Amino acid sequence: MNKKRIVLGMSGGVDSSTSAYMLKEDGFEVIGVTLVVSKEQRESQDLKDAIALAKELEIEHIILDIVDEFNEKIVKYFVDEYSKGMTPSPCVVCDEIIKMKKLIETANLKDAYYIGTGHYCEVSRDNRFNKSLFKKPADTRKDQGYMLYRIDSEIIDRMIFPLAKYEKTLVREKAKSYGAKVHDKKDSQGICFAKEGYLEFLKKALGDKIKPGNFVDNSGKILGQHQGYQLYTIGQRRGLGVLFPKIYFIIDIIPEKNEIILGDYIELYRKKVELEDFKTQIPFQTLLEMRVFAKPRFSSLGFYGKVIKENEKIYFEYDEENPQNAKGQHLVIYSDDLVIGGGKIIF
Repeated sequence: MNKKRIVLGMSGGVDSSTSAYMLKEDGFEVIGVTLVVSKEQRESQDLKDAIALAKELEIEHIILDIVDEFNEKIVKYFVDEYSKGMTPSPCVVCDEIIKMKKLIETANLKDAYYIGTGHYCEVSRDNRFNKSLFKKPADTRKDQGYMLYRIDSEIIDRMIFPLAKYEKTLVREKAKSYGAKVHDKKDSQGICFAKEGYLEFLKKALGDKIKPGNFVDNSGKILGQHQGYQLYTIGQRRGLGVLFPKIYFIIDIIPEKNEIILGDYIELYRKKVELEDFKTQIPFQTLLEMRVFAKPRFSSLGFYGKVIKENEKIYFEYDEENPQNAKGQHLVIYSDDLVIGGGKIIF
């Protein structure tokens, strides 16, 4: 394969656009790929910006309309998880089974060795595990290795992240120096297919499947009425819609009873969580013998602990209990600054 040819995911935003300029400047033959995942995106400014950039840079630009596949694999997953009382991570799933998959397929078709994105992530190709792994970037607030933890090492070996060593403010300055029209474009917020906000999206998607139910405490005492369990998440304390005599937090969601259990903040603390669909980039036995670092959500600063296996089930046991775990979120495991595995929290 041609190691000077790269397939780059181009969203039309400042990150992927700056990446395109940088790769072209570094002598790569860049092939841009824009994934259209919603009907609205077909007429969006983002798509227009990606098309305009490709013309300016005189690079090949491929538009892949995958609306139906995205709805089936990502949007349906998102709605189904909330229906199970989970708090899903659609970007983690999309990066694994949609985004990187489409980029690598296109690269194979185009005889391009590398694929690239505007993620703030770095690849470590020479480390103690002797395989390509994601590494925390310069801007640790945008540690998108968390989102990519399920990508296989063989694909990581073919990935380039031009923004790895930059912070966002510097990326905008760099984009401006290139003359990029999108240098001051606002970052996309929230979930790409739910621009109106995830609550409004769920209300439209689930319709009359959303029914009022009871807020209860651990003893079963009714404390008030909620508007539908699918609209709430574990750990939430604001926006409950009821004026209580004290501060309550959502500590569990019971879909089969349409009940939400409320309790004190201390009841959110967990010492151990069960993980489903576990994935590791290193030998599992090696992982079991290590003290590692874990982030139970993207925004978490992380906690030390260890992976354990009991009765054919996999758990993460923290050194100290913490309140940041929610069913459906992904716990991502690090050894120093390298991403080495993780799984979905199911309690």
